[in-house]
Amino acid sequence: MSKRDDSEIESSSAPLIDHLIELRKRLIWSIVGFFIAFLICFYFAKPIFNFLVVPYQTATYWAGMDGDQVRLIYTAPQEFFFTQVKIAAFGGFFLAFPVIATQIYRFVAPGLYRNERSAFLPYLVATPLLFFLGAALVYYFFTPMVMWFFLSMQQSGAGGEASIELLPKVSEYLSLIMTLIFAFGLVFQLPVVATLLVRAGLTSSKGLASKRKYAIVLAFVAAAILTPPDPLSQIGLALPTIILYEISILAARMIEKKKAEETAEREAETPA
Repeated sequence: MSKRDDSEIESSSAPLIDHLIELRKRLIWSIVGFFIAFLICFYFAKPIFNFLVVPYQTATYWAGMDGDQVRLIYTAPQEFFFTQVKIAAFGGFFLAFPVIATQIYRFVAPGLYRNERSAFLPYLVATPLLFFLGAALVYYFFTPMVMWFFLSMQQSGAGGEASIELLPKVSEYLSLIMTLIFAFGLVFQLPVVATLLVRAGLTSSKGLASKRKYAIVLAFVAAAILTPPDPLSQIGLALPTIILYEISILAARMIEKKKAEETAEREAETPA
């Protein structure tokens, strides 16, 4: 190998090392942000869990029960402790997301043009907003509806019947509401993903519209995988998914219209 080849390799490896150093720096800041958020959420784990129990209390009111005496149990000594750890990890990620998103943007931004940066920023804002919108739907409506459905299966024990009462375990209730929040938050990212694909030229509004029937089938399949095995949960996730798919088609048409207008302006400014 010649000296010229050696110098070319060294010059090409230098930017890679710089990128790796920058990546390590951004990862460290993200991990530190998450760890601090984790400790804060662990300290407030019980109030956070009580906040997450409110949808269950709402369901008991809907079922005609006394919501002030909601009972949850744990059957292993360490169960509630690890439940609080899960709460801290789950809440810590949400609390640290602005820090993580900022570090991602700072790592990616130097490699983008100015117009690409301006196009990238709205997605950083839209992603958490859409996720929280999905989480709010779960918290204020969907979880109470699901828990009301489960509570309706209880038996009072009157007339010689067995008394059957719902006593959720703290870990299982947390897993249920976390699964629902994650599933709805993920589905609510559909407009973001669709518009990114349109901007990248990988699909179009016509392509999305032509695959509508497949999207409806996939919505119900995804709902069956991501939600608990009850019809209310599956239908409740599938329907918003289909609505969001239609919103994605409209958003794709708007982006295509804007791109066409920008292309026409550039052509008009270009001298013949």
